[in-house]
Amino acid sequence: MKTVTINPVTRLEGHGKISIFLNDEGNVENAYFQVPELRGFEKFCEGRPVEEMPDITSRICGVCPEAHHIASTKALDAVFHVDPPRAARKLRELLYSAFFVADHITHFYVLAGPDFVMGPTAPKAERNILGIIGKVGLEVGGSVIKHRSDALDVIAAIGGKRVHPSCGLPGGVSKPITEEDRVKIEKTAESEVEFAKLTMKLFDDIVLGNKEYVNLITSDTFATETYYMGTVDDQNLVNFCDGKIRVVDPDGKEFAKYQAADYQQHIAEHVEPWTYLKYPYLKKIGWKGLIGGKDSGVYRATPLARLNVADGMATPIAESERKRMFETLGHKPVHSTLATHWARLVELVYAAERMLDLSRDPEITNTNVRTLPTFTPDEGIGAVEAPRGTLIHHYKTDERGIVKGVNLIVATTNNHAAISMSIKQAAQGLIKKGDVSDGILNMVEMAFRAYDPCYACATHTFPGQMPIDLKIYSKNGGLVQRLKRP
Repeated sequence: MKTVTINPVTRLEGHGKISIFLNDEGNVENAYFQVPELRGFEKFCEGRPVEEMPDITSRICGVCPEAHHIASTKALDAVFHVDPPRAARKLRELLYSAFFVADHITHFYVLAGPDFVMGPTAPKAERNILGIIGKVGLEVGGSVIKHRSDALDVIAAIGGKRVHPSCGLPGGVSKPITEEDRVKIEKTAESEVEFAKLTMKLFDDIVLGNKEYVNLITSDTFATETYYMGTVDDQNLVNFCDGKIRVVDPDGKEFAKYQAADYQQHIAEHVEPWTYLKYPYLKKIGWKGLIGGKDSGVYRATPLARLNVADGMATPIAESERKRMFETLGHKPVHSTLATHWARLVELVYAAERMLDLSRDPEITNTNVRTLPTFTPDEGIGAVEAPRGTLIHHYKTDERGIVKGVNLIVATTNNHAAISMSIKQAAQGLIKKGDVSDGILNMVEMAFRAYDPCYACATHTFPGQMPIDLKIYSKNGGLVQRLKRP
């Protein structure tokens, strides 16, 4: 049996490899997606004061620190049994909307865009952001950089820093924003809305205007029937920060709807010996293996999943785009994995519109931004929708607020089973009679790239232990001893 290995997998955060096994006829017998990293955050957080968790867990990842920071802050609200003031909730959501804008811009233009703008079989040297700029022009390329940077400026204004914000506190945020801040944010949000509309037009022209791409998106090779998960408000509209977690089955029928605090009644985690990631699954169905359909407990939590579980978007332009997506694809829920890119752009529009709405809210500059905790800390669960899917932080403390236990179900971990299935399905649909070109292997990678996976979030260290190079010097500067672990 011949083995084809894609190592490392490209255009993702973290490390991963794909091993494809061909039978004697050259067709795919099996395919495995392996993550050769060991995740350690849950363990080394034990023994720390729980109020440090928003700053510690935001270091899990430099791509999505805001997701961990806000989920952790919400968990602290629950640990200390405290409700933040309305202004604090809105400031958290404003920061979070800016984060979604920056993150979705990054994924579309830098990670996913090269496959569509340059073409999935284009030479490797052209499948990158420089190739995109060369094709769409310096003006658009400059606008990508500007609008991502501007969104980070909004994060800094609220969170204190452009990366790894530090504003989250149990019961609120560390400081209000001024009227001057608000005006700047409003101006930025107006520009972000226009840029989101431009991005949608580019998608229309380059992707939807290309019949070959549309056929690829809607092909059986990239379609997997699963359950879907996402957070919705009380009207079943998409909400990134607050609401209930809703799950629908492959036919779109509601399967479950629950508060994040009740997640253990609905989600369990399975372990396989050949990967460091866990496999979350729907507890009421059970773990049936890496298979799709109604009888499987596998679900997806992605931008497409959020649109599949929701009845609409809470902002007008995004809602119009959501309707157009489902009308064009012809059914709901949509099972086409590559349609996740389209859903991500609908969310980009929504996040920009939400930024603008919040920046114009009179309450956003209210100085009452924290309710001081008065209860003894114990246990708390916080959840948000990360750009990649539902993110859950669960902490247990002693009466002094010292962490005794941590469980993090990261967005990418939620999607691990579906990612594994999508890769195998793509490999089986694309590789025939031993024909394994670079372009075909890139299209196999496209199956996982649609999920925008973040393995820095989901795992840590390579390969199973953290490499250390420790040098001990004398007071005179001479090397006394060197301790090295590869």
